[in-house]
Amino acid sequence: QVQLVESGGGSVQAGGSLRLSCVASGTTDGIDYMAWFRQAPGKEREGVATIYVPQSFTNFLTYADSVKGRFTISRDSAHHTVSLQMNSLRPEDTAMYYCAAGDRGLALAADRYTFWGRGTQVTVSS
Repeated sequence: QVQLVESGGGSVQAGGSLRLSCVASGTTDGIDYMAWFRQAPGKEREGVATIYVPQSFTNFLTYADSVKGRFTISRDSAHHTVSLQMNSLRPEDTAMYYCAAGDRGLALAADRYTFWGRGTQVTVSS
């Protein structure tokens, strides 16, 4: 089993920044991909960004179109940590943000990920 714990959520005004972090623990061998998803009230969960975790490849990652140029995903392979730097935040970024981990490829589809954190709330006011 893999446990994922997110941190770093909060409330900011539009244009502000937040940095989310996710630490994986437990049986982390074989976890090749970690991702961030978000879900706003009344909406489906959507993929935000995903990254290949092992150090063998760098910059193997992808983003949702809605966050390209504003969000940056990064990883610390040695510490099984993935971060999401969120800049130029907009009210529409308001959601619960979830960390996910799996080994089924670089994708922003929720069914590709086996393990999930409990989420951290991000609220952006106008």
